[in-house]
Parts: sequence; C-alpha cells; structure tokens
Amino acid sequence: MNFDIPADLAAYLEELDEFVEREIKPLQHQDDNNRFFDHRREDARTDWDRDGLPNAEWEALLHEAKRRADAAGHYRYPLPEEYGGQNGTNLGMAIIREHFAAQGLGLHNDLQNEHSVVGNNVGLLLMIAYGSDEQKAEWVDDLAEGRRGFAFGITEPEHGSDATHMETTAVRDGDEWIISGEKTWNTGIHTASHDMIMARTSGNAGDGDGITAFLVPTRSEGFEILEYLWTFNMPTDHAHIRLTDVRVPHGAIFGEEGHGLQIVQHFFNENRIRQAASSLGAAQYCIDESVAHALERKPFGKALATNQAIQFPLVELQTQCEMLRALIHKTAWSMDEYGAFAVSDKVSMCNYWANRLCCEAADKAIQVHGGMGYSRHKPFEHIYRHHRRYRITEGAEEIQMRRVAGYMFGFMSQQAPKGVASISGS
Repeated sequence: MNFDIPADLAAYLEELDEFVEREIKPLQHQDDNNRFFDHRREDARTDWDRDGLPNAEWEALLHEAKRRADAAGHYRYPLPEEYGGQNGTNLGMAIIREHFAAQGLGLHNDLQNEHSVVGNNVGLLLMIAYGSDEQKAEWVDDLAEGRRGFAFGITEPEHGSDATHMETTAVRDGDEWIISGEKTWNTGIHTASHDMIMARTSGNAGDGDGITAFLVPTRSEGFEILEYLWTFNMPTDHAHIRLTDVRVPHGAIFGEEGHGLQIVQHFFNENRIRQAASSLGAAQYCIDESVAHALERKPFGKALATNQAIQFPLVELQTQCEMLRALIHKTAWSMDEYGAFAVSDKVSMCNYWANRLCCEAADKAIQVHGGMGYSRHKPFEHIYRHHRRYRITEGAEEIQMRRVAGYMFGFMSQQAPKGVASISGS
C-alpha cells in the first residue's frame, strides 16, 4: 500500500499555490478587498439593510476570483474534459480542499459560501449527470461561466432532515405540473434564476420513491420568498419560500420522475467527503496556528508551549487529524474505484467526525490565543461559527451516525439507489 499523494496531484498543488500567489492574493489586497477577510469580515460581507443578504461587492469579488481561476484552467478541475475540466477525482478534490482550508481564510478558498478557485459547482455536476439533452444545452455553459444558477429546495419547515415525509406536492395537469408547498434553508435563492424543488408526485409519506425534482423559475407566479433566516455566521442567503399552485411544463422535471430524492442523496454522498476534507484542513490550520503561538507567547517568563496543559490537548487534536486524514484519503480513493455508494458508511464517519473535530480545534485555538483568540482579529471564531453549521446541514451528525449504524447492523445496503449516476469527472 502506498499512502503518498500521487505525484501528479502533488505537482498540481504546487501549480495551484503559484496561481494563488500570482493572481488571487494581489486581488484580495487590492482596493481594501481584505476587509472581507480581516476583523471587519462579517460586517463587510453583510448587507444589513437588505435582509442580511451577502453584500453585492463581496459577491462580485468572489465572481472575479472564479473568473480568473476558470481562465487559468483550475475552476473546472472536477468536471469531465468535454466540459473544460480535468476529470478530477474524489481523492483529488479531497486533497485539494484540505490543502486550501489548511491555509486559513482567503480569497483562494472561503468555505462560508463554498467558494474556491477549484470549484465544487454542485449544480453543474448534477446537470451533467442527470440533465436531459435539452436541459444540458440550456444550462451547462451558463452554470460553468457563473451567469446563471439554481438553488436547492429540499428541506421543509416541519420535517428537517426527514425528506421522505415532505409535504410539497406536484400534480400533473396535461402537459404541466402544479406545485404547492414550502421549503426552508433554500440557500442561494437570492441570485438563482431557478429553484430545484423536490415534490411528492406519487407514493406515500415515508417512501423514498415517488419524489420528483423540478427546475422551477423563481419568477413564477405563486413563487414567494417569505424571509431570509439570519444565522450564527452572517451574511445569510438561506430563505424560507412558499409555492402556491406554481405551474411548470413537464420538461421541468430534472432526472427521472419519482427518483428525485436519490439524485440528492448521491450529491450528498460525494459532497460530504469534500466537506469532511475542508473541515480537516480548517482543523489543521487551527492546530498549526496554536502551536506557533504557544512557542512565541511567553507569559511568566516561559513559552506557553512548555506547559503540558497546552501541549496535551493539541496532541490529541493532531492525533485525530492524522487518523482522519488516512480515512478520508482511503474513502475518497474507494469512491473513485468502486463508486460513491460502495463506502457510504465511511463517508458518514468522515463527515461527522471531521466537522466535530474542526469545532473542537477552533475552540482550543481560541483558548490558546486568549483574548485575541476570542476577538475577530483572529479567524478562529469565524471558523467555529461556520463549521458548527456543518454539524447540522446535509445530514446532522446524529443522522450520519444513524447511517453508520444502519450499515453495521444490516438495516442498509452499500449500493446506489435506482436512477443514480456518478457526478465526479472520473
């Protein structure tokens, strides 16, 4: 067994670092753009007078960074070559995302809104895997160029993680469907031209089948944004929406009728390993910064690093990072070799443990850095507030543990649901 990072991937990390130094860091420090990353970040990023939405200048800066990354051939790394990508693998994406997150906050990679110069463009990956020929012709270029996008209407106010009991329904009326219901935590809806709405079209509450995905224009009659939910880490782009007798054509169905939920489950499986890698990288950053500070800071005439009360907690965190890194790399490699659903239990293990570990590492970094650690002049409070979200979203850690238990005790099987394809470039 060889645990080295593949030589071509190691070389690509160096190429990415050179690009960031040459193109992205100067942009971050141009025209006071660094206000979005230093102690002013939450205030600078948030339009407090517009429902707490992301500041338009902040989003324009992210778009420019992505444009430069795309021009340099990096942004589409995970996509197939035919769409301008590099056939990026799950292992490659995991290593890249950990590498970037371990460098701390910056325009190269900002996890608060999934921004990175190596894109995790979920909408585009799903469109390539599940879109009809007509949908691909309409959407792929716009999604790749960032001209247009769609949000994800999955979670409902009364059901949270239990998507199989969703109350949103779609009823066929000739060549159209009539959709009614409510969705919450509808992220990115403020700029989305469409919303991918999951609605029950057949079956009974609790059934995994019978739920269909529809691409619904956000300007449709009967489509309302009720409020934006303010969160622990601002700004917010998480909306509560309502659909009242919204009509869409039959061609608005995304993927197979009745199998929409399985599409999202697959997206979750592949996205969770990337999320785990990001949390691992952020945890490593907190540990590294704490070690450096403990060596430099000398209260009472000696370095903090000489105190076992400082050493031992950081040793435990570093040990967990090393073990988790091995499991993430093995799991991502296995997904490339055997499919995303072949190691669903390992994906859940990586995800819930990495998110929890990151919060613990950020909390310890705050403690080691003392008053400055608690202030916004250090990034640890931001890291904690953001990664605390991941312990709930895309399947709370309790849901992840329940999934692992399901495989352990034989209640679930390691195979892809019907209608599920691969969304990685490999």
